Amino acid sequence: MDTTETKKIRKGSSDKRVKIITAARDLFLSDGFDRSSVDAVAARAGVSKRTVYDYYGDKQNLLIAVVEETSGAVLDMIQQAISEYLSEFDDLEQALILFCERFVASANGSTDYSALIRLITMEAANLPVSFLENLDNATEEGILRRFAEFGQNGLLHVPDPELATKHFAALTFLLVFNQPKQSGAIQNEQTKRIITEGVRAFLRAYGPQTIRHENETMY
Repeated sequence: MDTTETKKIRKGSSDKRVKIITAARDLFLSDGFDRSSVDAVAARAGVSKRTVYDYYGDKQNLLIAVVEETSGAVLDMIQQAISEYLSEFDDLEQALILFCERFVASANGSTDYSALIRLITMEAANLPVSFLENLDNATEEGILRRFAEFGQNGLLHVPDPELATKHFAALTFLLVFNQPKQSGAIQNEQTKRIITEGVRAFLRAYGPQTIRHENETMY
């Protein structure tokens, strides 16, 4: 078999996978996992039912593949924000605020983020606990690595970078995402306030010990 033919087969295989994942995601979001059949996925993707099974084994593996594919886009957003704001900076507080604002703005404008949240919320019972835990860890991994480095460089005091990362997320972008939606200007103002105060609370807890001790003596 020549190289040209091999490339065509590989591209075709990749195209089929994209079509299957797209079809499955649309159906899982509109009809739910339990009410979506492999036959329906195959029909929407324009492939045979056998092809779906050959690629993904069963419907649960297909759901996992859909969530993995969707989460990959979200992880890329986080990594992009880390690269832009947490790699080089003059002021850590401002860098953390800008990082959160960028991620929130990207997530709010992303169909992948909204789809990921809906899939996890709707189909948690159909996803292995270990898979959800790994997904949660993957979402935090980039931030965790940066916080560990900040600890080594003396920018943060983080005996437990994993716990610090969870605290940071809970105080900032996760808190924003959990707020009820409001009109544009009010929403933007509320988002900025939550992120700014969340970052400051985080730094009061995890800033360098000398800074925290100085702050404590002021009260």
